[in-house]
Amino acid sequence: MASSKNNPATTTPYTVDQKVRIGHVHLKVADLERALRFYSGVLGLEVMQRYGDGAVFLSAGYHHHIALNTWESLGGSPPAPGTTGLYHTAIVYPTRAALASALRRVLAAEIPLQGAADHGVSESVYLNDPDDNGVELYCDKPQEMWPRTSNGQLAMSTRPLDLHELLREAPLGAELDSGPRDL
Repeated sequence: MASSKNNPATTTPYTVDQKVRIGHVHLKVADLERALRFYSGVLGLEVMQRYGDGAVFLSAGYHHHIALNTWESLGGSPPAPGTTGLYHTAIVYPTRAALASALRRVLAAEIPLQGAADHGVSESVYLNDPDDNGVELYCDKPQEMWPRTSNGQLAMSTRPLDLHELLREAPLGAELDSGPRDL
């Protein structure tokens, strides 16, 4: 293996093109139908394609944002605490009202929240999917509202998010009328 001090890829400063985006997340799950009840039934992602009983691709208006599979994990258990792996998948909502609607559906499905925060640049709600993968539901604040230091650097923080205030922004009918409660 080459030494990093002799490798130009690790010694030459590089900044990725600012138009680069994260394309999708592919998650290993223990029970595909249970995961679908969460990602499609509660969060509302559309099933774009299924591959038999082993995988499904879901989206919000794209070819896929989240893929789920049981190829190596059917009937498996979540990673033990203290091990490496995915911390969370973040799903960005276009507006605060859309985030509030998602929160209403999560609460109506009786999915426990792991936390909620105002990060200055965004507002976030944290929960786990049925396989204990972390999920962050969030919306960005307008860039002109982002907190900055005196020299112009971002000054993100973690402050409590008032969920009652957020929920007031959800349009009527955003709750889960029926559906999975067995997550």
